[in-house]
Amino acid sequence: MSVNRVAVVDYGMGNLRSVAQAVMHAASSVDHAEVTVTSDPQVVRNAHRVVLPGQGAMPDCMRELRESGLLDAVLEAAASKPLFGVCVGMQMLLDHSDEGHTPGLGLIPGRVVKFELAGQTQPDGTRYKVPQMGWNQVWQATPAHPLWQGIDDGSWYYFVHSFYTKVSDPAHGAAETDYGGRFACAIARDNIFATQFHPEKSAAQGLALFRNFLHWQP
Repeated sequence: MSVNRVAVVDYGMGNLRSVAQAVMHAASSVDHAEVTVTSDPQVVRNAHRVVLPGQGAMPDCMRELRESGLLDAVLEAAASKPLFGVCVGMQMLLDHSDEGHTPGLGLIPGRVVKFELAGQTQPDGTRYKVPQMGWNQVWQATPAHPLWQGIDDGSWYYFVHSFYTKVSDPAHGAAETDYGGRFACAIARDNIFATQFHPEKSAAQGLALFRNFLHWQP
């Protein structure tokens, strides 16, 4: 059986170590899966699956992706093979972010906007804080995307973000969460799947999502 090569893209931004360790842990139960953290465009091109992490500010992530020489390889991957975006790696897939008025990759129609929650209170009476930081429930779209297989609807995942996604087409929303209102916290189109939350920080349900990604045949 051929090796299932997975590239975690290292363009100088992102929580690479924890993402890579989580994907490697998930891969340990998948036959012939090989995970590589790489800044080499050719390794990304040769991979069967690609993980695009992102952490920090959207303008910095987009600049580093361009300057790293990895942009074209990532776009090629997004056109032809399973790709998983994480956190800012999800936001980068959209058309535009209000953070620094930054153009995205334009792979999924929509934009990234900032939480405007000043003065609003949560159900328990405390004020909303920005960034959202901590665990929140994730509600899967219907019908459920294949990557949710075996994962309970309403499972809890770990978030750290000040900006959130507004997809232009609701069909591209794969899951929602509620923080001052409902918004898409997972998006998908064709061979692309991405989450605002951090699967690598989300215990067993996060590993299950990565494991499903390693089996996914879009």
